[in-house]
Amino acid sequence: MHSTLKRLLLAAALAALSCAPALAQEYVIGSLQDLSGPTADVGKPYGDGIRDGARYINESGMLGQAKVKLIAVDYAYNAQQALAAYKKFTSQDKILALQGWGTQDTEALTQFVARDKVPCISASYSAHLTEGSKAPYNFFVAADYSTQIRGALKYFKDNWKEQRAPKLALVYPNHPYGLAPIPAAKDYAKELGFELVGEENVDLKAMDATAQLLRLQKAAPDFVWIGGTTQSTAVVLKDAQKMGFKTRFFTNIWGSDENLPPLAGSAADGVVSLQTAVSYGQDVPGMKAIEKLTGGQPQMTHYIRAFASMLVMAEAIKLAQAKGPVTGETLKAALESLRDYSPLGLTPPISYFPEDHRPNMSVMLYTFENGKMKLLATQTLERKKEWLGK
Repeated sequence: MHSTLKRLLLAAALAALSCAPALAQEYVIGSLQDLSGPTADVGKPYGDGIRDGARYINESGMLGQAKVKLIAVDYAYNAQQALAAYKKFTSQDKILALQGWGTQDTEALTQFVARDKVPCISASYSAHLTEGSKAPYNFFVAADYSTQIRGALKYFKDNWKEQRAPKLALVYPNHPYGLAPIPAAKDYAKELGFELVGEENVDLKAMDATAQLLRLQKAAPDFVWIGGTTQSTAVVLKDAQKMGFKTRFFTNIWGSDENLPPLAGSAADGVVSLQTAVSYGQDVPGMKAIEKLTGGQPQMTHYIRAFASMLVMAEAIKLAQAKGPVTGETLKAALESLRDYSPLGLTPPISYFPEDHRPNMSVMLYTFENGKMKLLATQTLERKKEWLGK
């Protein structure tokens, strides 16, 4: 009688356990954001896209019962603050992965994320971060800065009609972000037959670029690449307009966006913006999700790219889930298994390989007309091995 009662109690206990709701899995994601530093003009919309991307993942059930928990820190574009935030992320918050930001801090953290096995999808698109052997836990969703400028140079050269060599000048901040693609730009420009006629430094916080432009004006470049952010680009463009500068300006991915026309006025007309995501309002599935989340308020291209970055991370988590426990190692392996993954059409398809973390080789060239961004062309290059990491 006694043993029968024990069996009944045990059965009742097991039944109760089977009816208890399972605890939902939560994946903690750290996010380094610049909301108050020198790149806050582009950092804030990017941070908004990261936040809304997390919200979409949870509300859409993209990970089944599992959720992502986003912990964002404003590090004001200070590498030391980024390192301090990362230490907290790993020691206290136990993050699975990191959504990073700038080139200086992302490159400074490369050895740490590799040591700790924390996949980092950053908004730094430095080619230095694309070699799987040197930066095994670093990823991003845009063509790297070097591929972007190579794609633009290829487009300009293919459409060059004159018999002489086109003249090129480079304007950039003396900063890891600005410097990252310069060797690639020079090498590829030479290979295509451009004549490099000038290089100038314009700081991210510059208020005047007259002296630099006076020197470039004497060289009469046909194309001038600007590697700053939107505010410093506006300074260059307005000063160039005052001087009657005649050239075709084109900018790095952070150098121009929907805020450029309000900042630069008519000086923005004709400027080419290198981007790697669709602009707001384009007819792709992801745009419907963004419009719903934001109540139809237009968002900048940086927001859209950040949103896509969260989708890529979630897709990899989903792939890792299907194979077992999700850890930093299994998430890295899942990222490296992505092939032509489209984040709801918001960017060109993305593929990573263990030795090659370049997401794709495509750059979109937008031009400004009457204050609006208009797609001029999409240039896709060959995935050349000799360009990896450079």
